[in-house]
Amino acid sequence: MCLVYDEAEDILEAFFGDNEPATGIELTDHILLRLNQTTGRVVSLTLLHFSILAERTEYGPRSYPLDNLKGLPETLRELVIRALTTSPVDEFLKLSYFQASPTKRVPFTYVEPSRLAVAA
Repeated sequence: MCLVYDEAEDILEAFFGDNEPATGIELTDHILLRLNQTTGRVVSLTLLHFSILAERTEYGPRSYPLDNLKGLPETLRELVIRALTTSPVDEFLKLSYFQASPTKRVPFTYVEPSRLAVAA
C-alpha cells in the first residue's frame, strides 16, 4: 500500500498494490473508489478535501450519504459494498446507515483518519 498526500490540493490517495485497469466509482462528490470489476480487487481510493472529510465534530465524525450506490447496477453495487466492508478499504472508510423509516435504510460512510493521518 502507498499513501500519497497533495497538501496544496488537500487530496489523499491510497494505492493498493499494482496499478491495473479499473472502474472509478464516485461514492460521494469527494470519495472515489477504483476497482477491478472482474477480480473485485480495489486498486485505489481517492479522498478529495481530505482534511474536511476526516474532521471530527462535536457529534463525532462527519458522515456522507452514499446516494450514488442506488444508481449502480445491482452486481456492481454488491461488489462496491463488499469492497467497503473488507480490507484494505475498511481500514480507511467506515460504513453505517440511517434508518429513515422501518423499511428504508440510507447508507453513509465516514473517513477513519487514524491510518490516513500518517500521510497527511
